Amino acid sequence: MLDVTDHTGTPVTHGRKTVNGVRLHYVTAGSGPALVLLHGVPKTWYYWHRVIPLLTEHFTVIAPDVRGFGDSERPEGGYDMGTIAEDVGALLTELGHETFAVAGEDWGAAFAYAVAATFPERVTKLSYGEMLLPGFGLEDWSALTADNVRSSHFLWHVGFFHVPDFPEMLISGREEIFWSTWMKNETYNPAAITPDCVAEWTRCSSAPGGLRAIFEVYRATFTNIALDEEWGRTKLPMPVLAVASELFIGEETRRQMERVSDDVRYVEIAECGHSMALEQPAELAGVLREFFAA
Repeated sequence: MLDVTDHTGTPVTHGRKTVNGVRLHYVTAGSGPALVLLHGVPKTWYYWHRVIPLLTEHFTVIAPDVRGFGDSERPEGGYDMGTIAEDVGALLTELGHETFAVAGEDWGAAFAYAVAATFPERVTKLSYGEMLLPGFGLEDWSALTADNVRSSHFLWHVGFFHVPDFPEMLISGREEIFWSTWMKNETYNPAAITPDCVAEWTRCSSAPGGLRAIFEVYRATFTNIALDEEWGRTKLPMPVLAVASELFIGEETRRQMERVSDDVRYVEIAECGHSMALEQPAELAGVLREFFAA
């Protein structure tokens, strides 16, 4: 297992639970109120490894591999936001946390929003980072337009990953160069994408079913659009932090959450691209500590 510790140097605890029909891997560390960290694509819980020791003095951190990712099971289906939200809620119940806060980045932010919308009575606060929700802008930023192509945030991969079979055929055996090139292109500081991160993404995505599971998240887009439209009719009751990088999605992150909440705070992290927890872990951890501990 990867060597990650809490603020005292104690290694994180790994575990597995079968919940909602899927066996999930997760790590826990620290003490205090429960704080769930949800990763994006193609990442795993390890995305948060630089942030975890900066939070564990104040919170019990739970960082799962969502279904299909990392060392969690890769079932045939269930990669829509609603099912993954049910997975997370069931895992927290199994771990003994009736209420909890949740933070996510990229697709992890979409999953975190789904958790808050599904369990509004359980989620105390939500941090939503660097994501466009399906139906609320994800499709627009992935369209082949001159403005999108000229930008630093053209989401060309959304349509590509949605196509059945072709991404698996073209990326299989080339996971290391594909993920490292793609992820570095989305950063302000490419050096933040270190070999250990690339090795973890490569290990997991090249495992049986690894690529399929990643792309099934994108292939659930139309299901997710319907879910987001339904959830969006009811405003979230908990405080929301919209946190974004200066140089990728930026202020659109705030506008996303203002569509679904009347209590939104916004923080933008300077000199940062899409992978905030890798590029600016200390600043991100400080923002999360201040919001969740308030």
